[in-house]
This record gives sequence, structure tokens and C-alpha cells, in this order.
Amino acid sequence: MTYENLDAKLVNALLGDGRASLRSLAEELDVSVTTVSNHLSDLEEEGVIEGYTPRVDYDAVGYDVTAVIQLQVEGNALPDVTDTLSDHRQMISVYEVTGDYDVIAIGKFEDTDGMNEQIKQLLTDPDIKASNTSVVLNAVSENEQFELDVSES
Repeated sequence: MTYENLDAKLVNALLGDGRASLRSLAEELDVSVTTVSNHLSDLEEEGVIEGYTPRVDYDAVGYDVTAVIQLQVEGNALPDVTDTLSDHRQMISVYEVTGDYDVIAIGKFEDTDGMNEQIKQLLTDPDIKASNTSVVLNAVSENEQFELDVSES
């Protein structure tokens, strides 16, 4: 077998089952266990695969409220604000963005009171010029990953 596209096929197989054994991956990809192990190590070293984590259904463990928080921030304070947001354990995503707002953060909360309390605390920061918070009514698609393109030669 040629190893062209093997890395993409390996990533795609792991997207399907992140707990797959080296042996099962080798069988699926029709290569040796050593080849899978070597390619997997290379992908980890290159930062393509950053780790292996469970996918948690936050609703199922009591975090029923998802909020999308948009912030306008004083320019030089952007790193401080994003660091503060990243340090909040319930902020699952923090993005620096273009447009009317400088930061978008996604948070998971047990209830609207908890959300309200954290947002009010955040807004005491004098470097935050404006904010807009939206509560998610229905998560149509969340935390999805997509398979890499594998072009066959």
C-alpha cells in the first residue's frame, strides 16, 4: 500500500472512534500496527492531533443554558480580556473576531441566574466598552468536527 493520504485517513478513522486501538486502526487502514503508531506519533508531534477527550453532553449534567457573549474591548486590553474569559471554566470557546465586536465567547451555565452573575462580574471590567449576550434556544449542531478530504490517486 502507498502511504499517500494515510494521515488523513488515520485522522478520519479517529474522528469516527477516538478510542480505537492501534490494531483496529491498522486493520481498517490495511497497514501494520507499527505504521499506524509511527504516523500517529508524528501527527501528535506536529500538533495535528492535540489530544483525546470525551465529548460531554453538558445538558445531561445540568448545564442547560448556553450563552453567546459578544464584547467590544479597548484595543490594548484585548489579550487581558480574552485571558480572563479563558480562565472561566464555563467558557468553552473564546474567539477574537472582526466586525462590530472584538470577542465572542460561548459559555455553559446551570441556569440563567448563574449566567447573569458571571456576565455582570465580567462587565465590571472597565476595558469592556459594550456587550451583547444571546441565550441559545436550541443547539442544532454543536462541537462537530469534519473529516479531512482524502483524494484518491
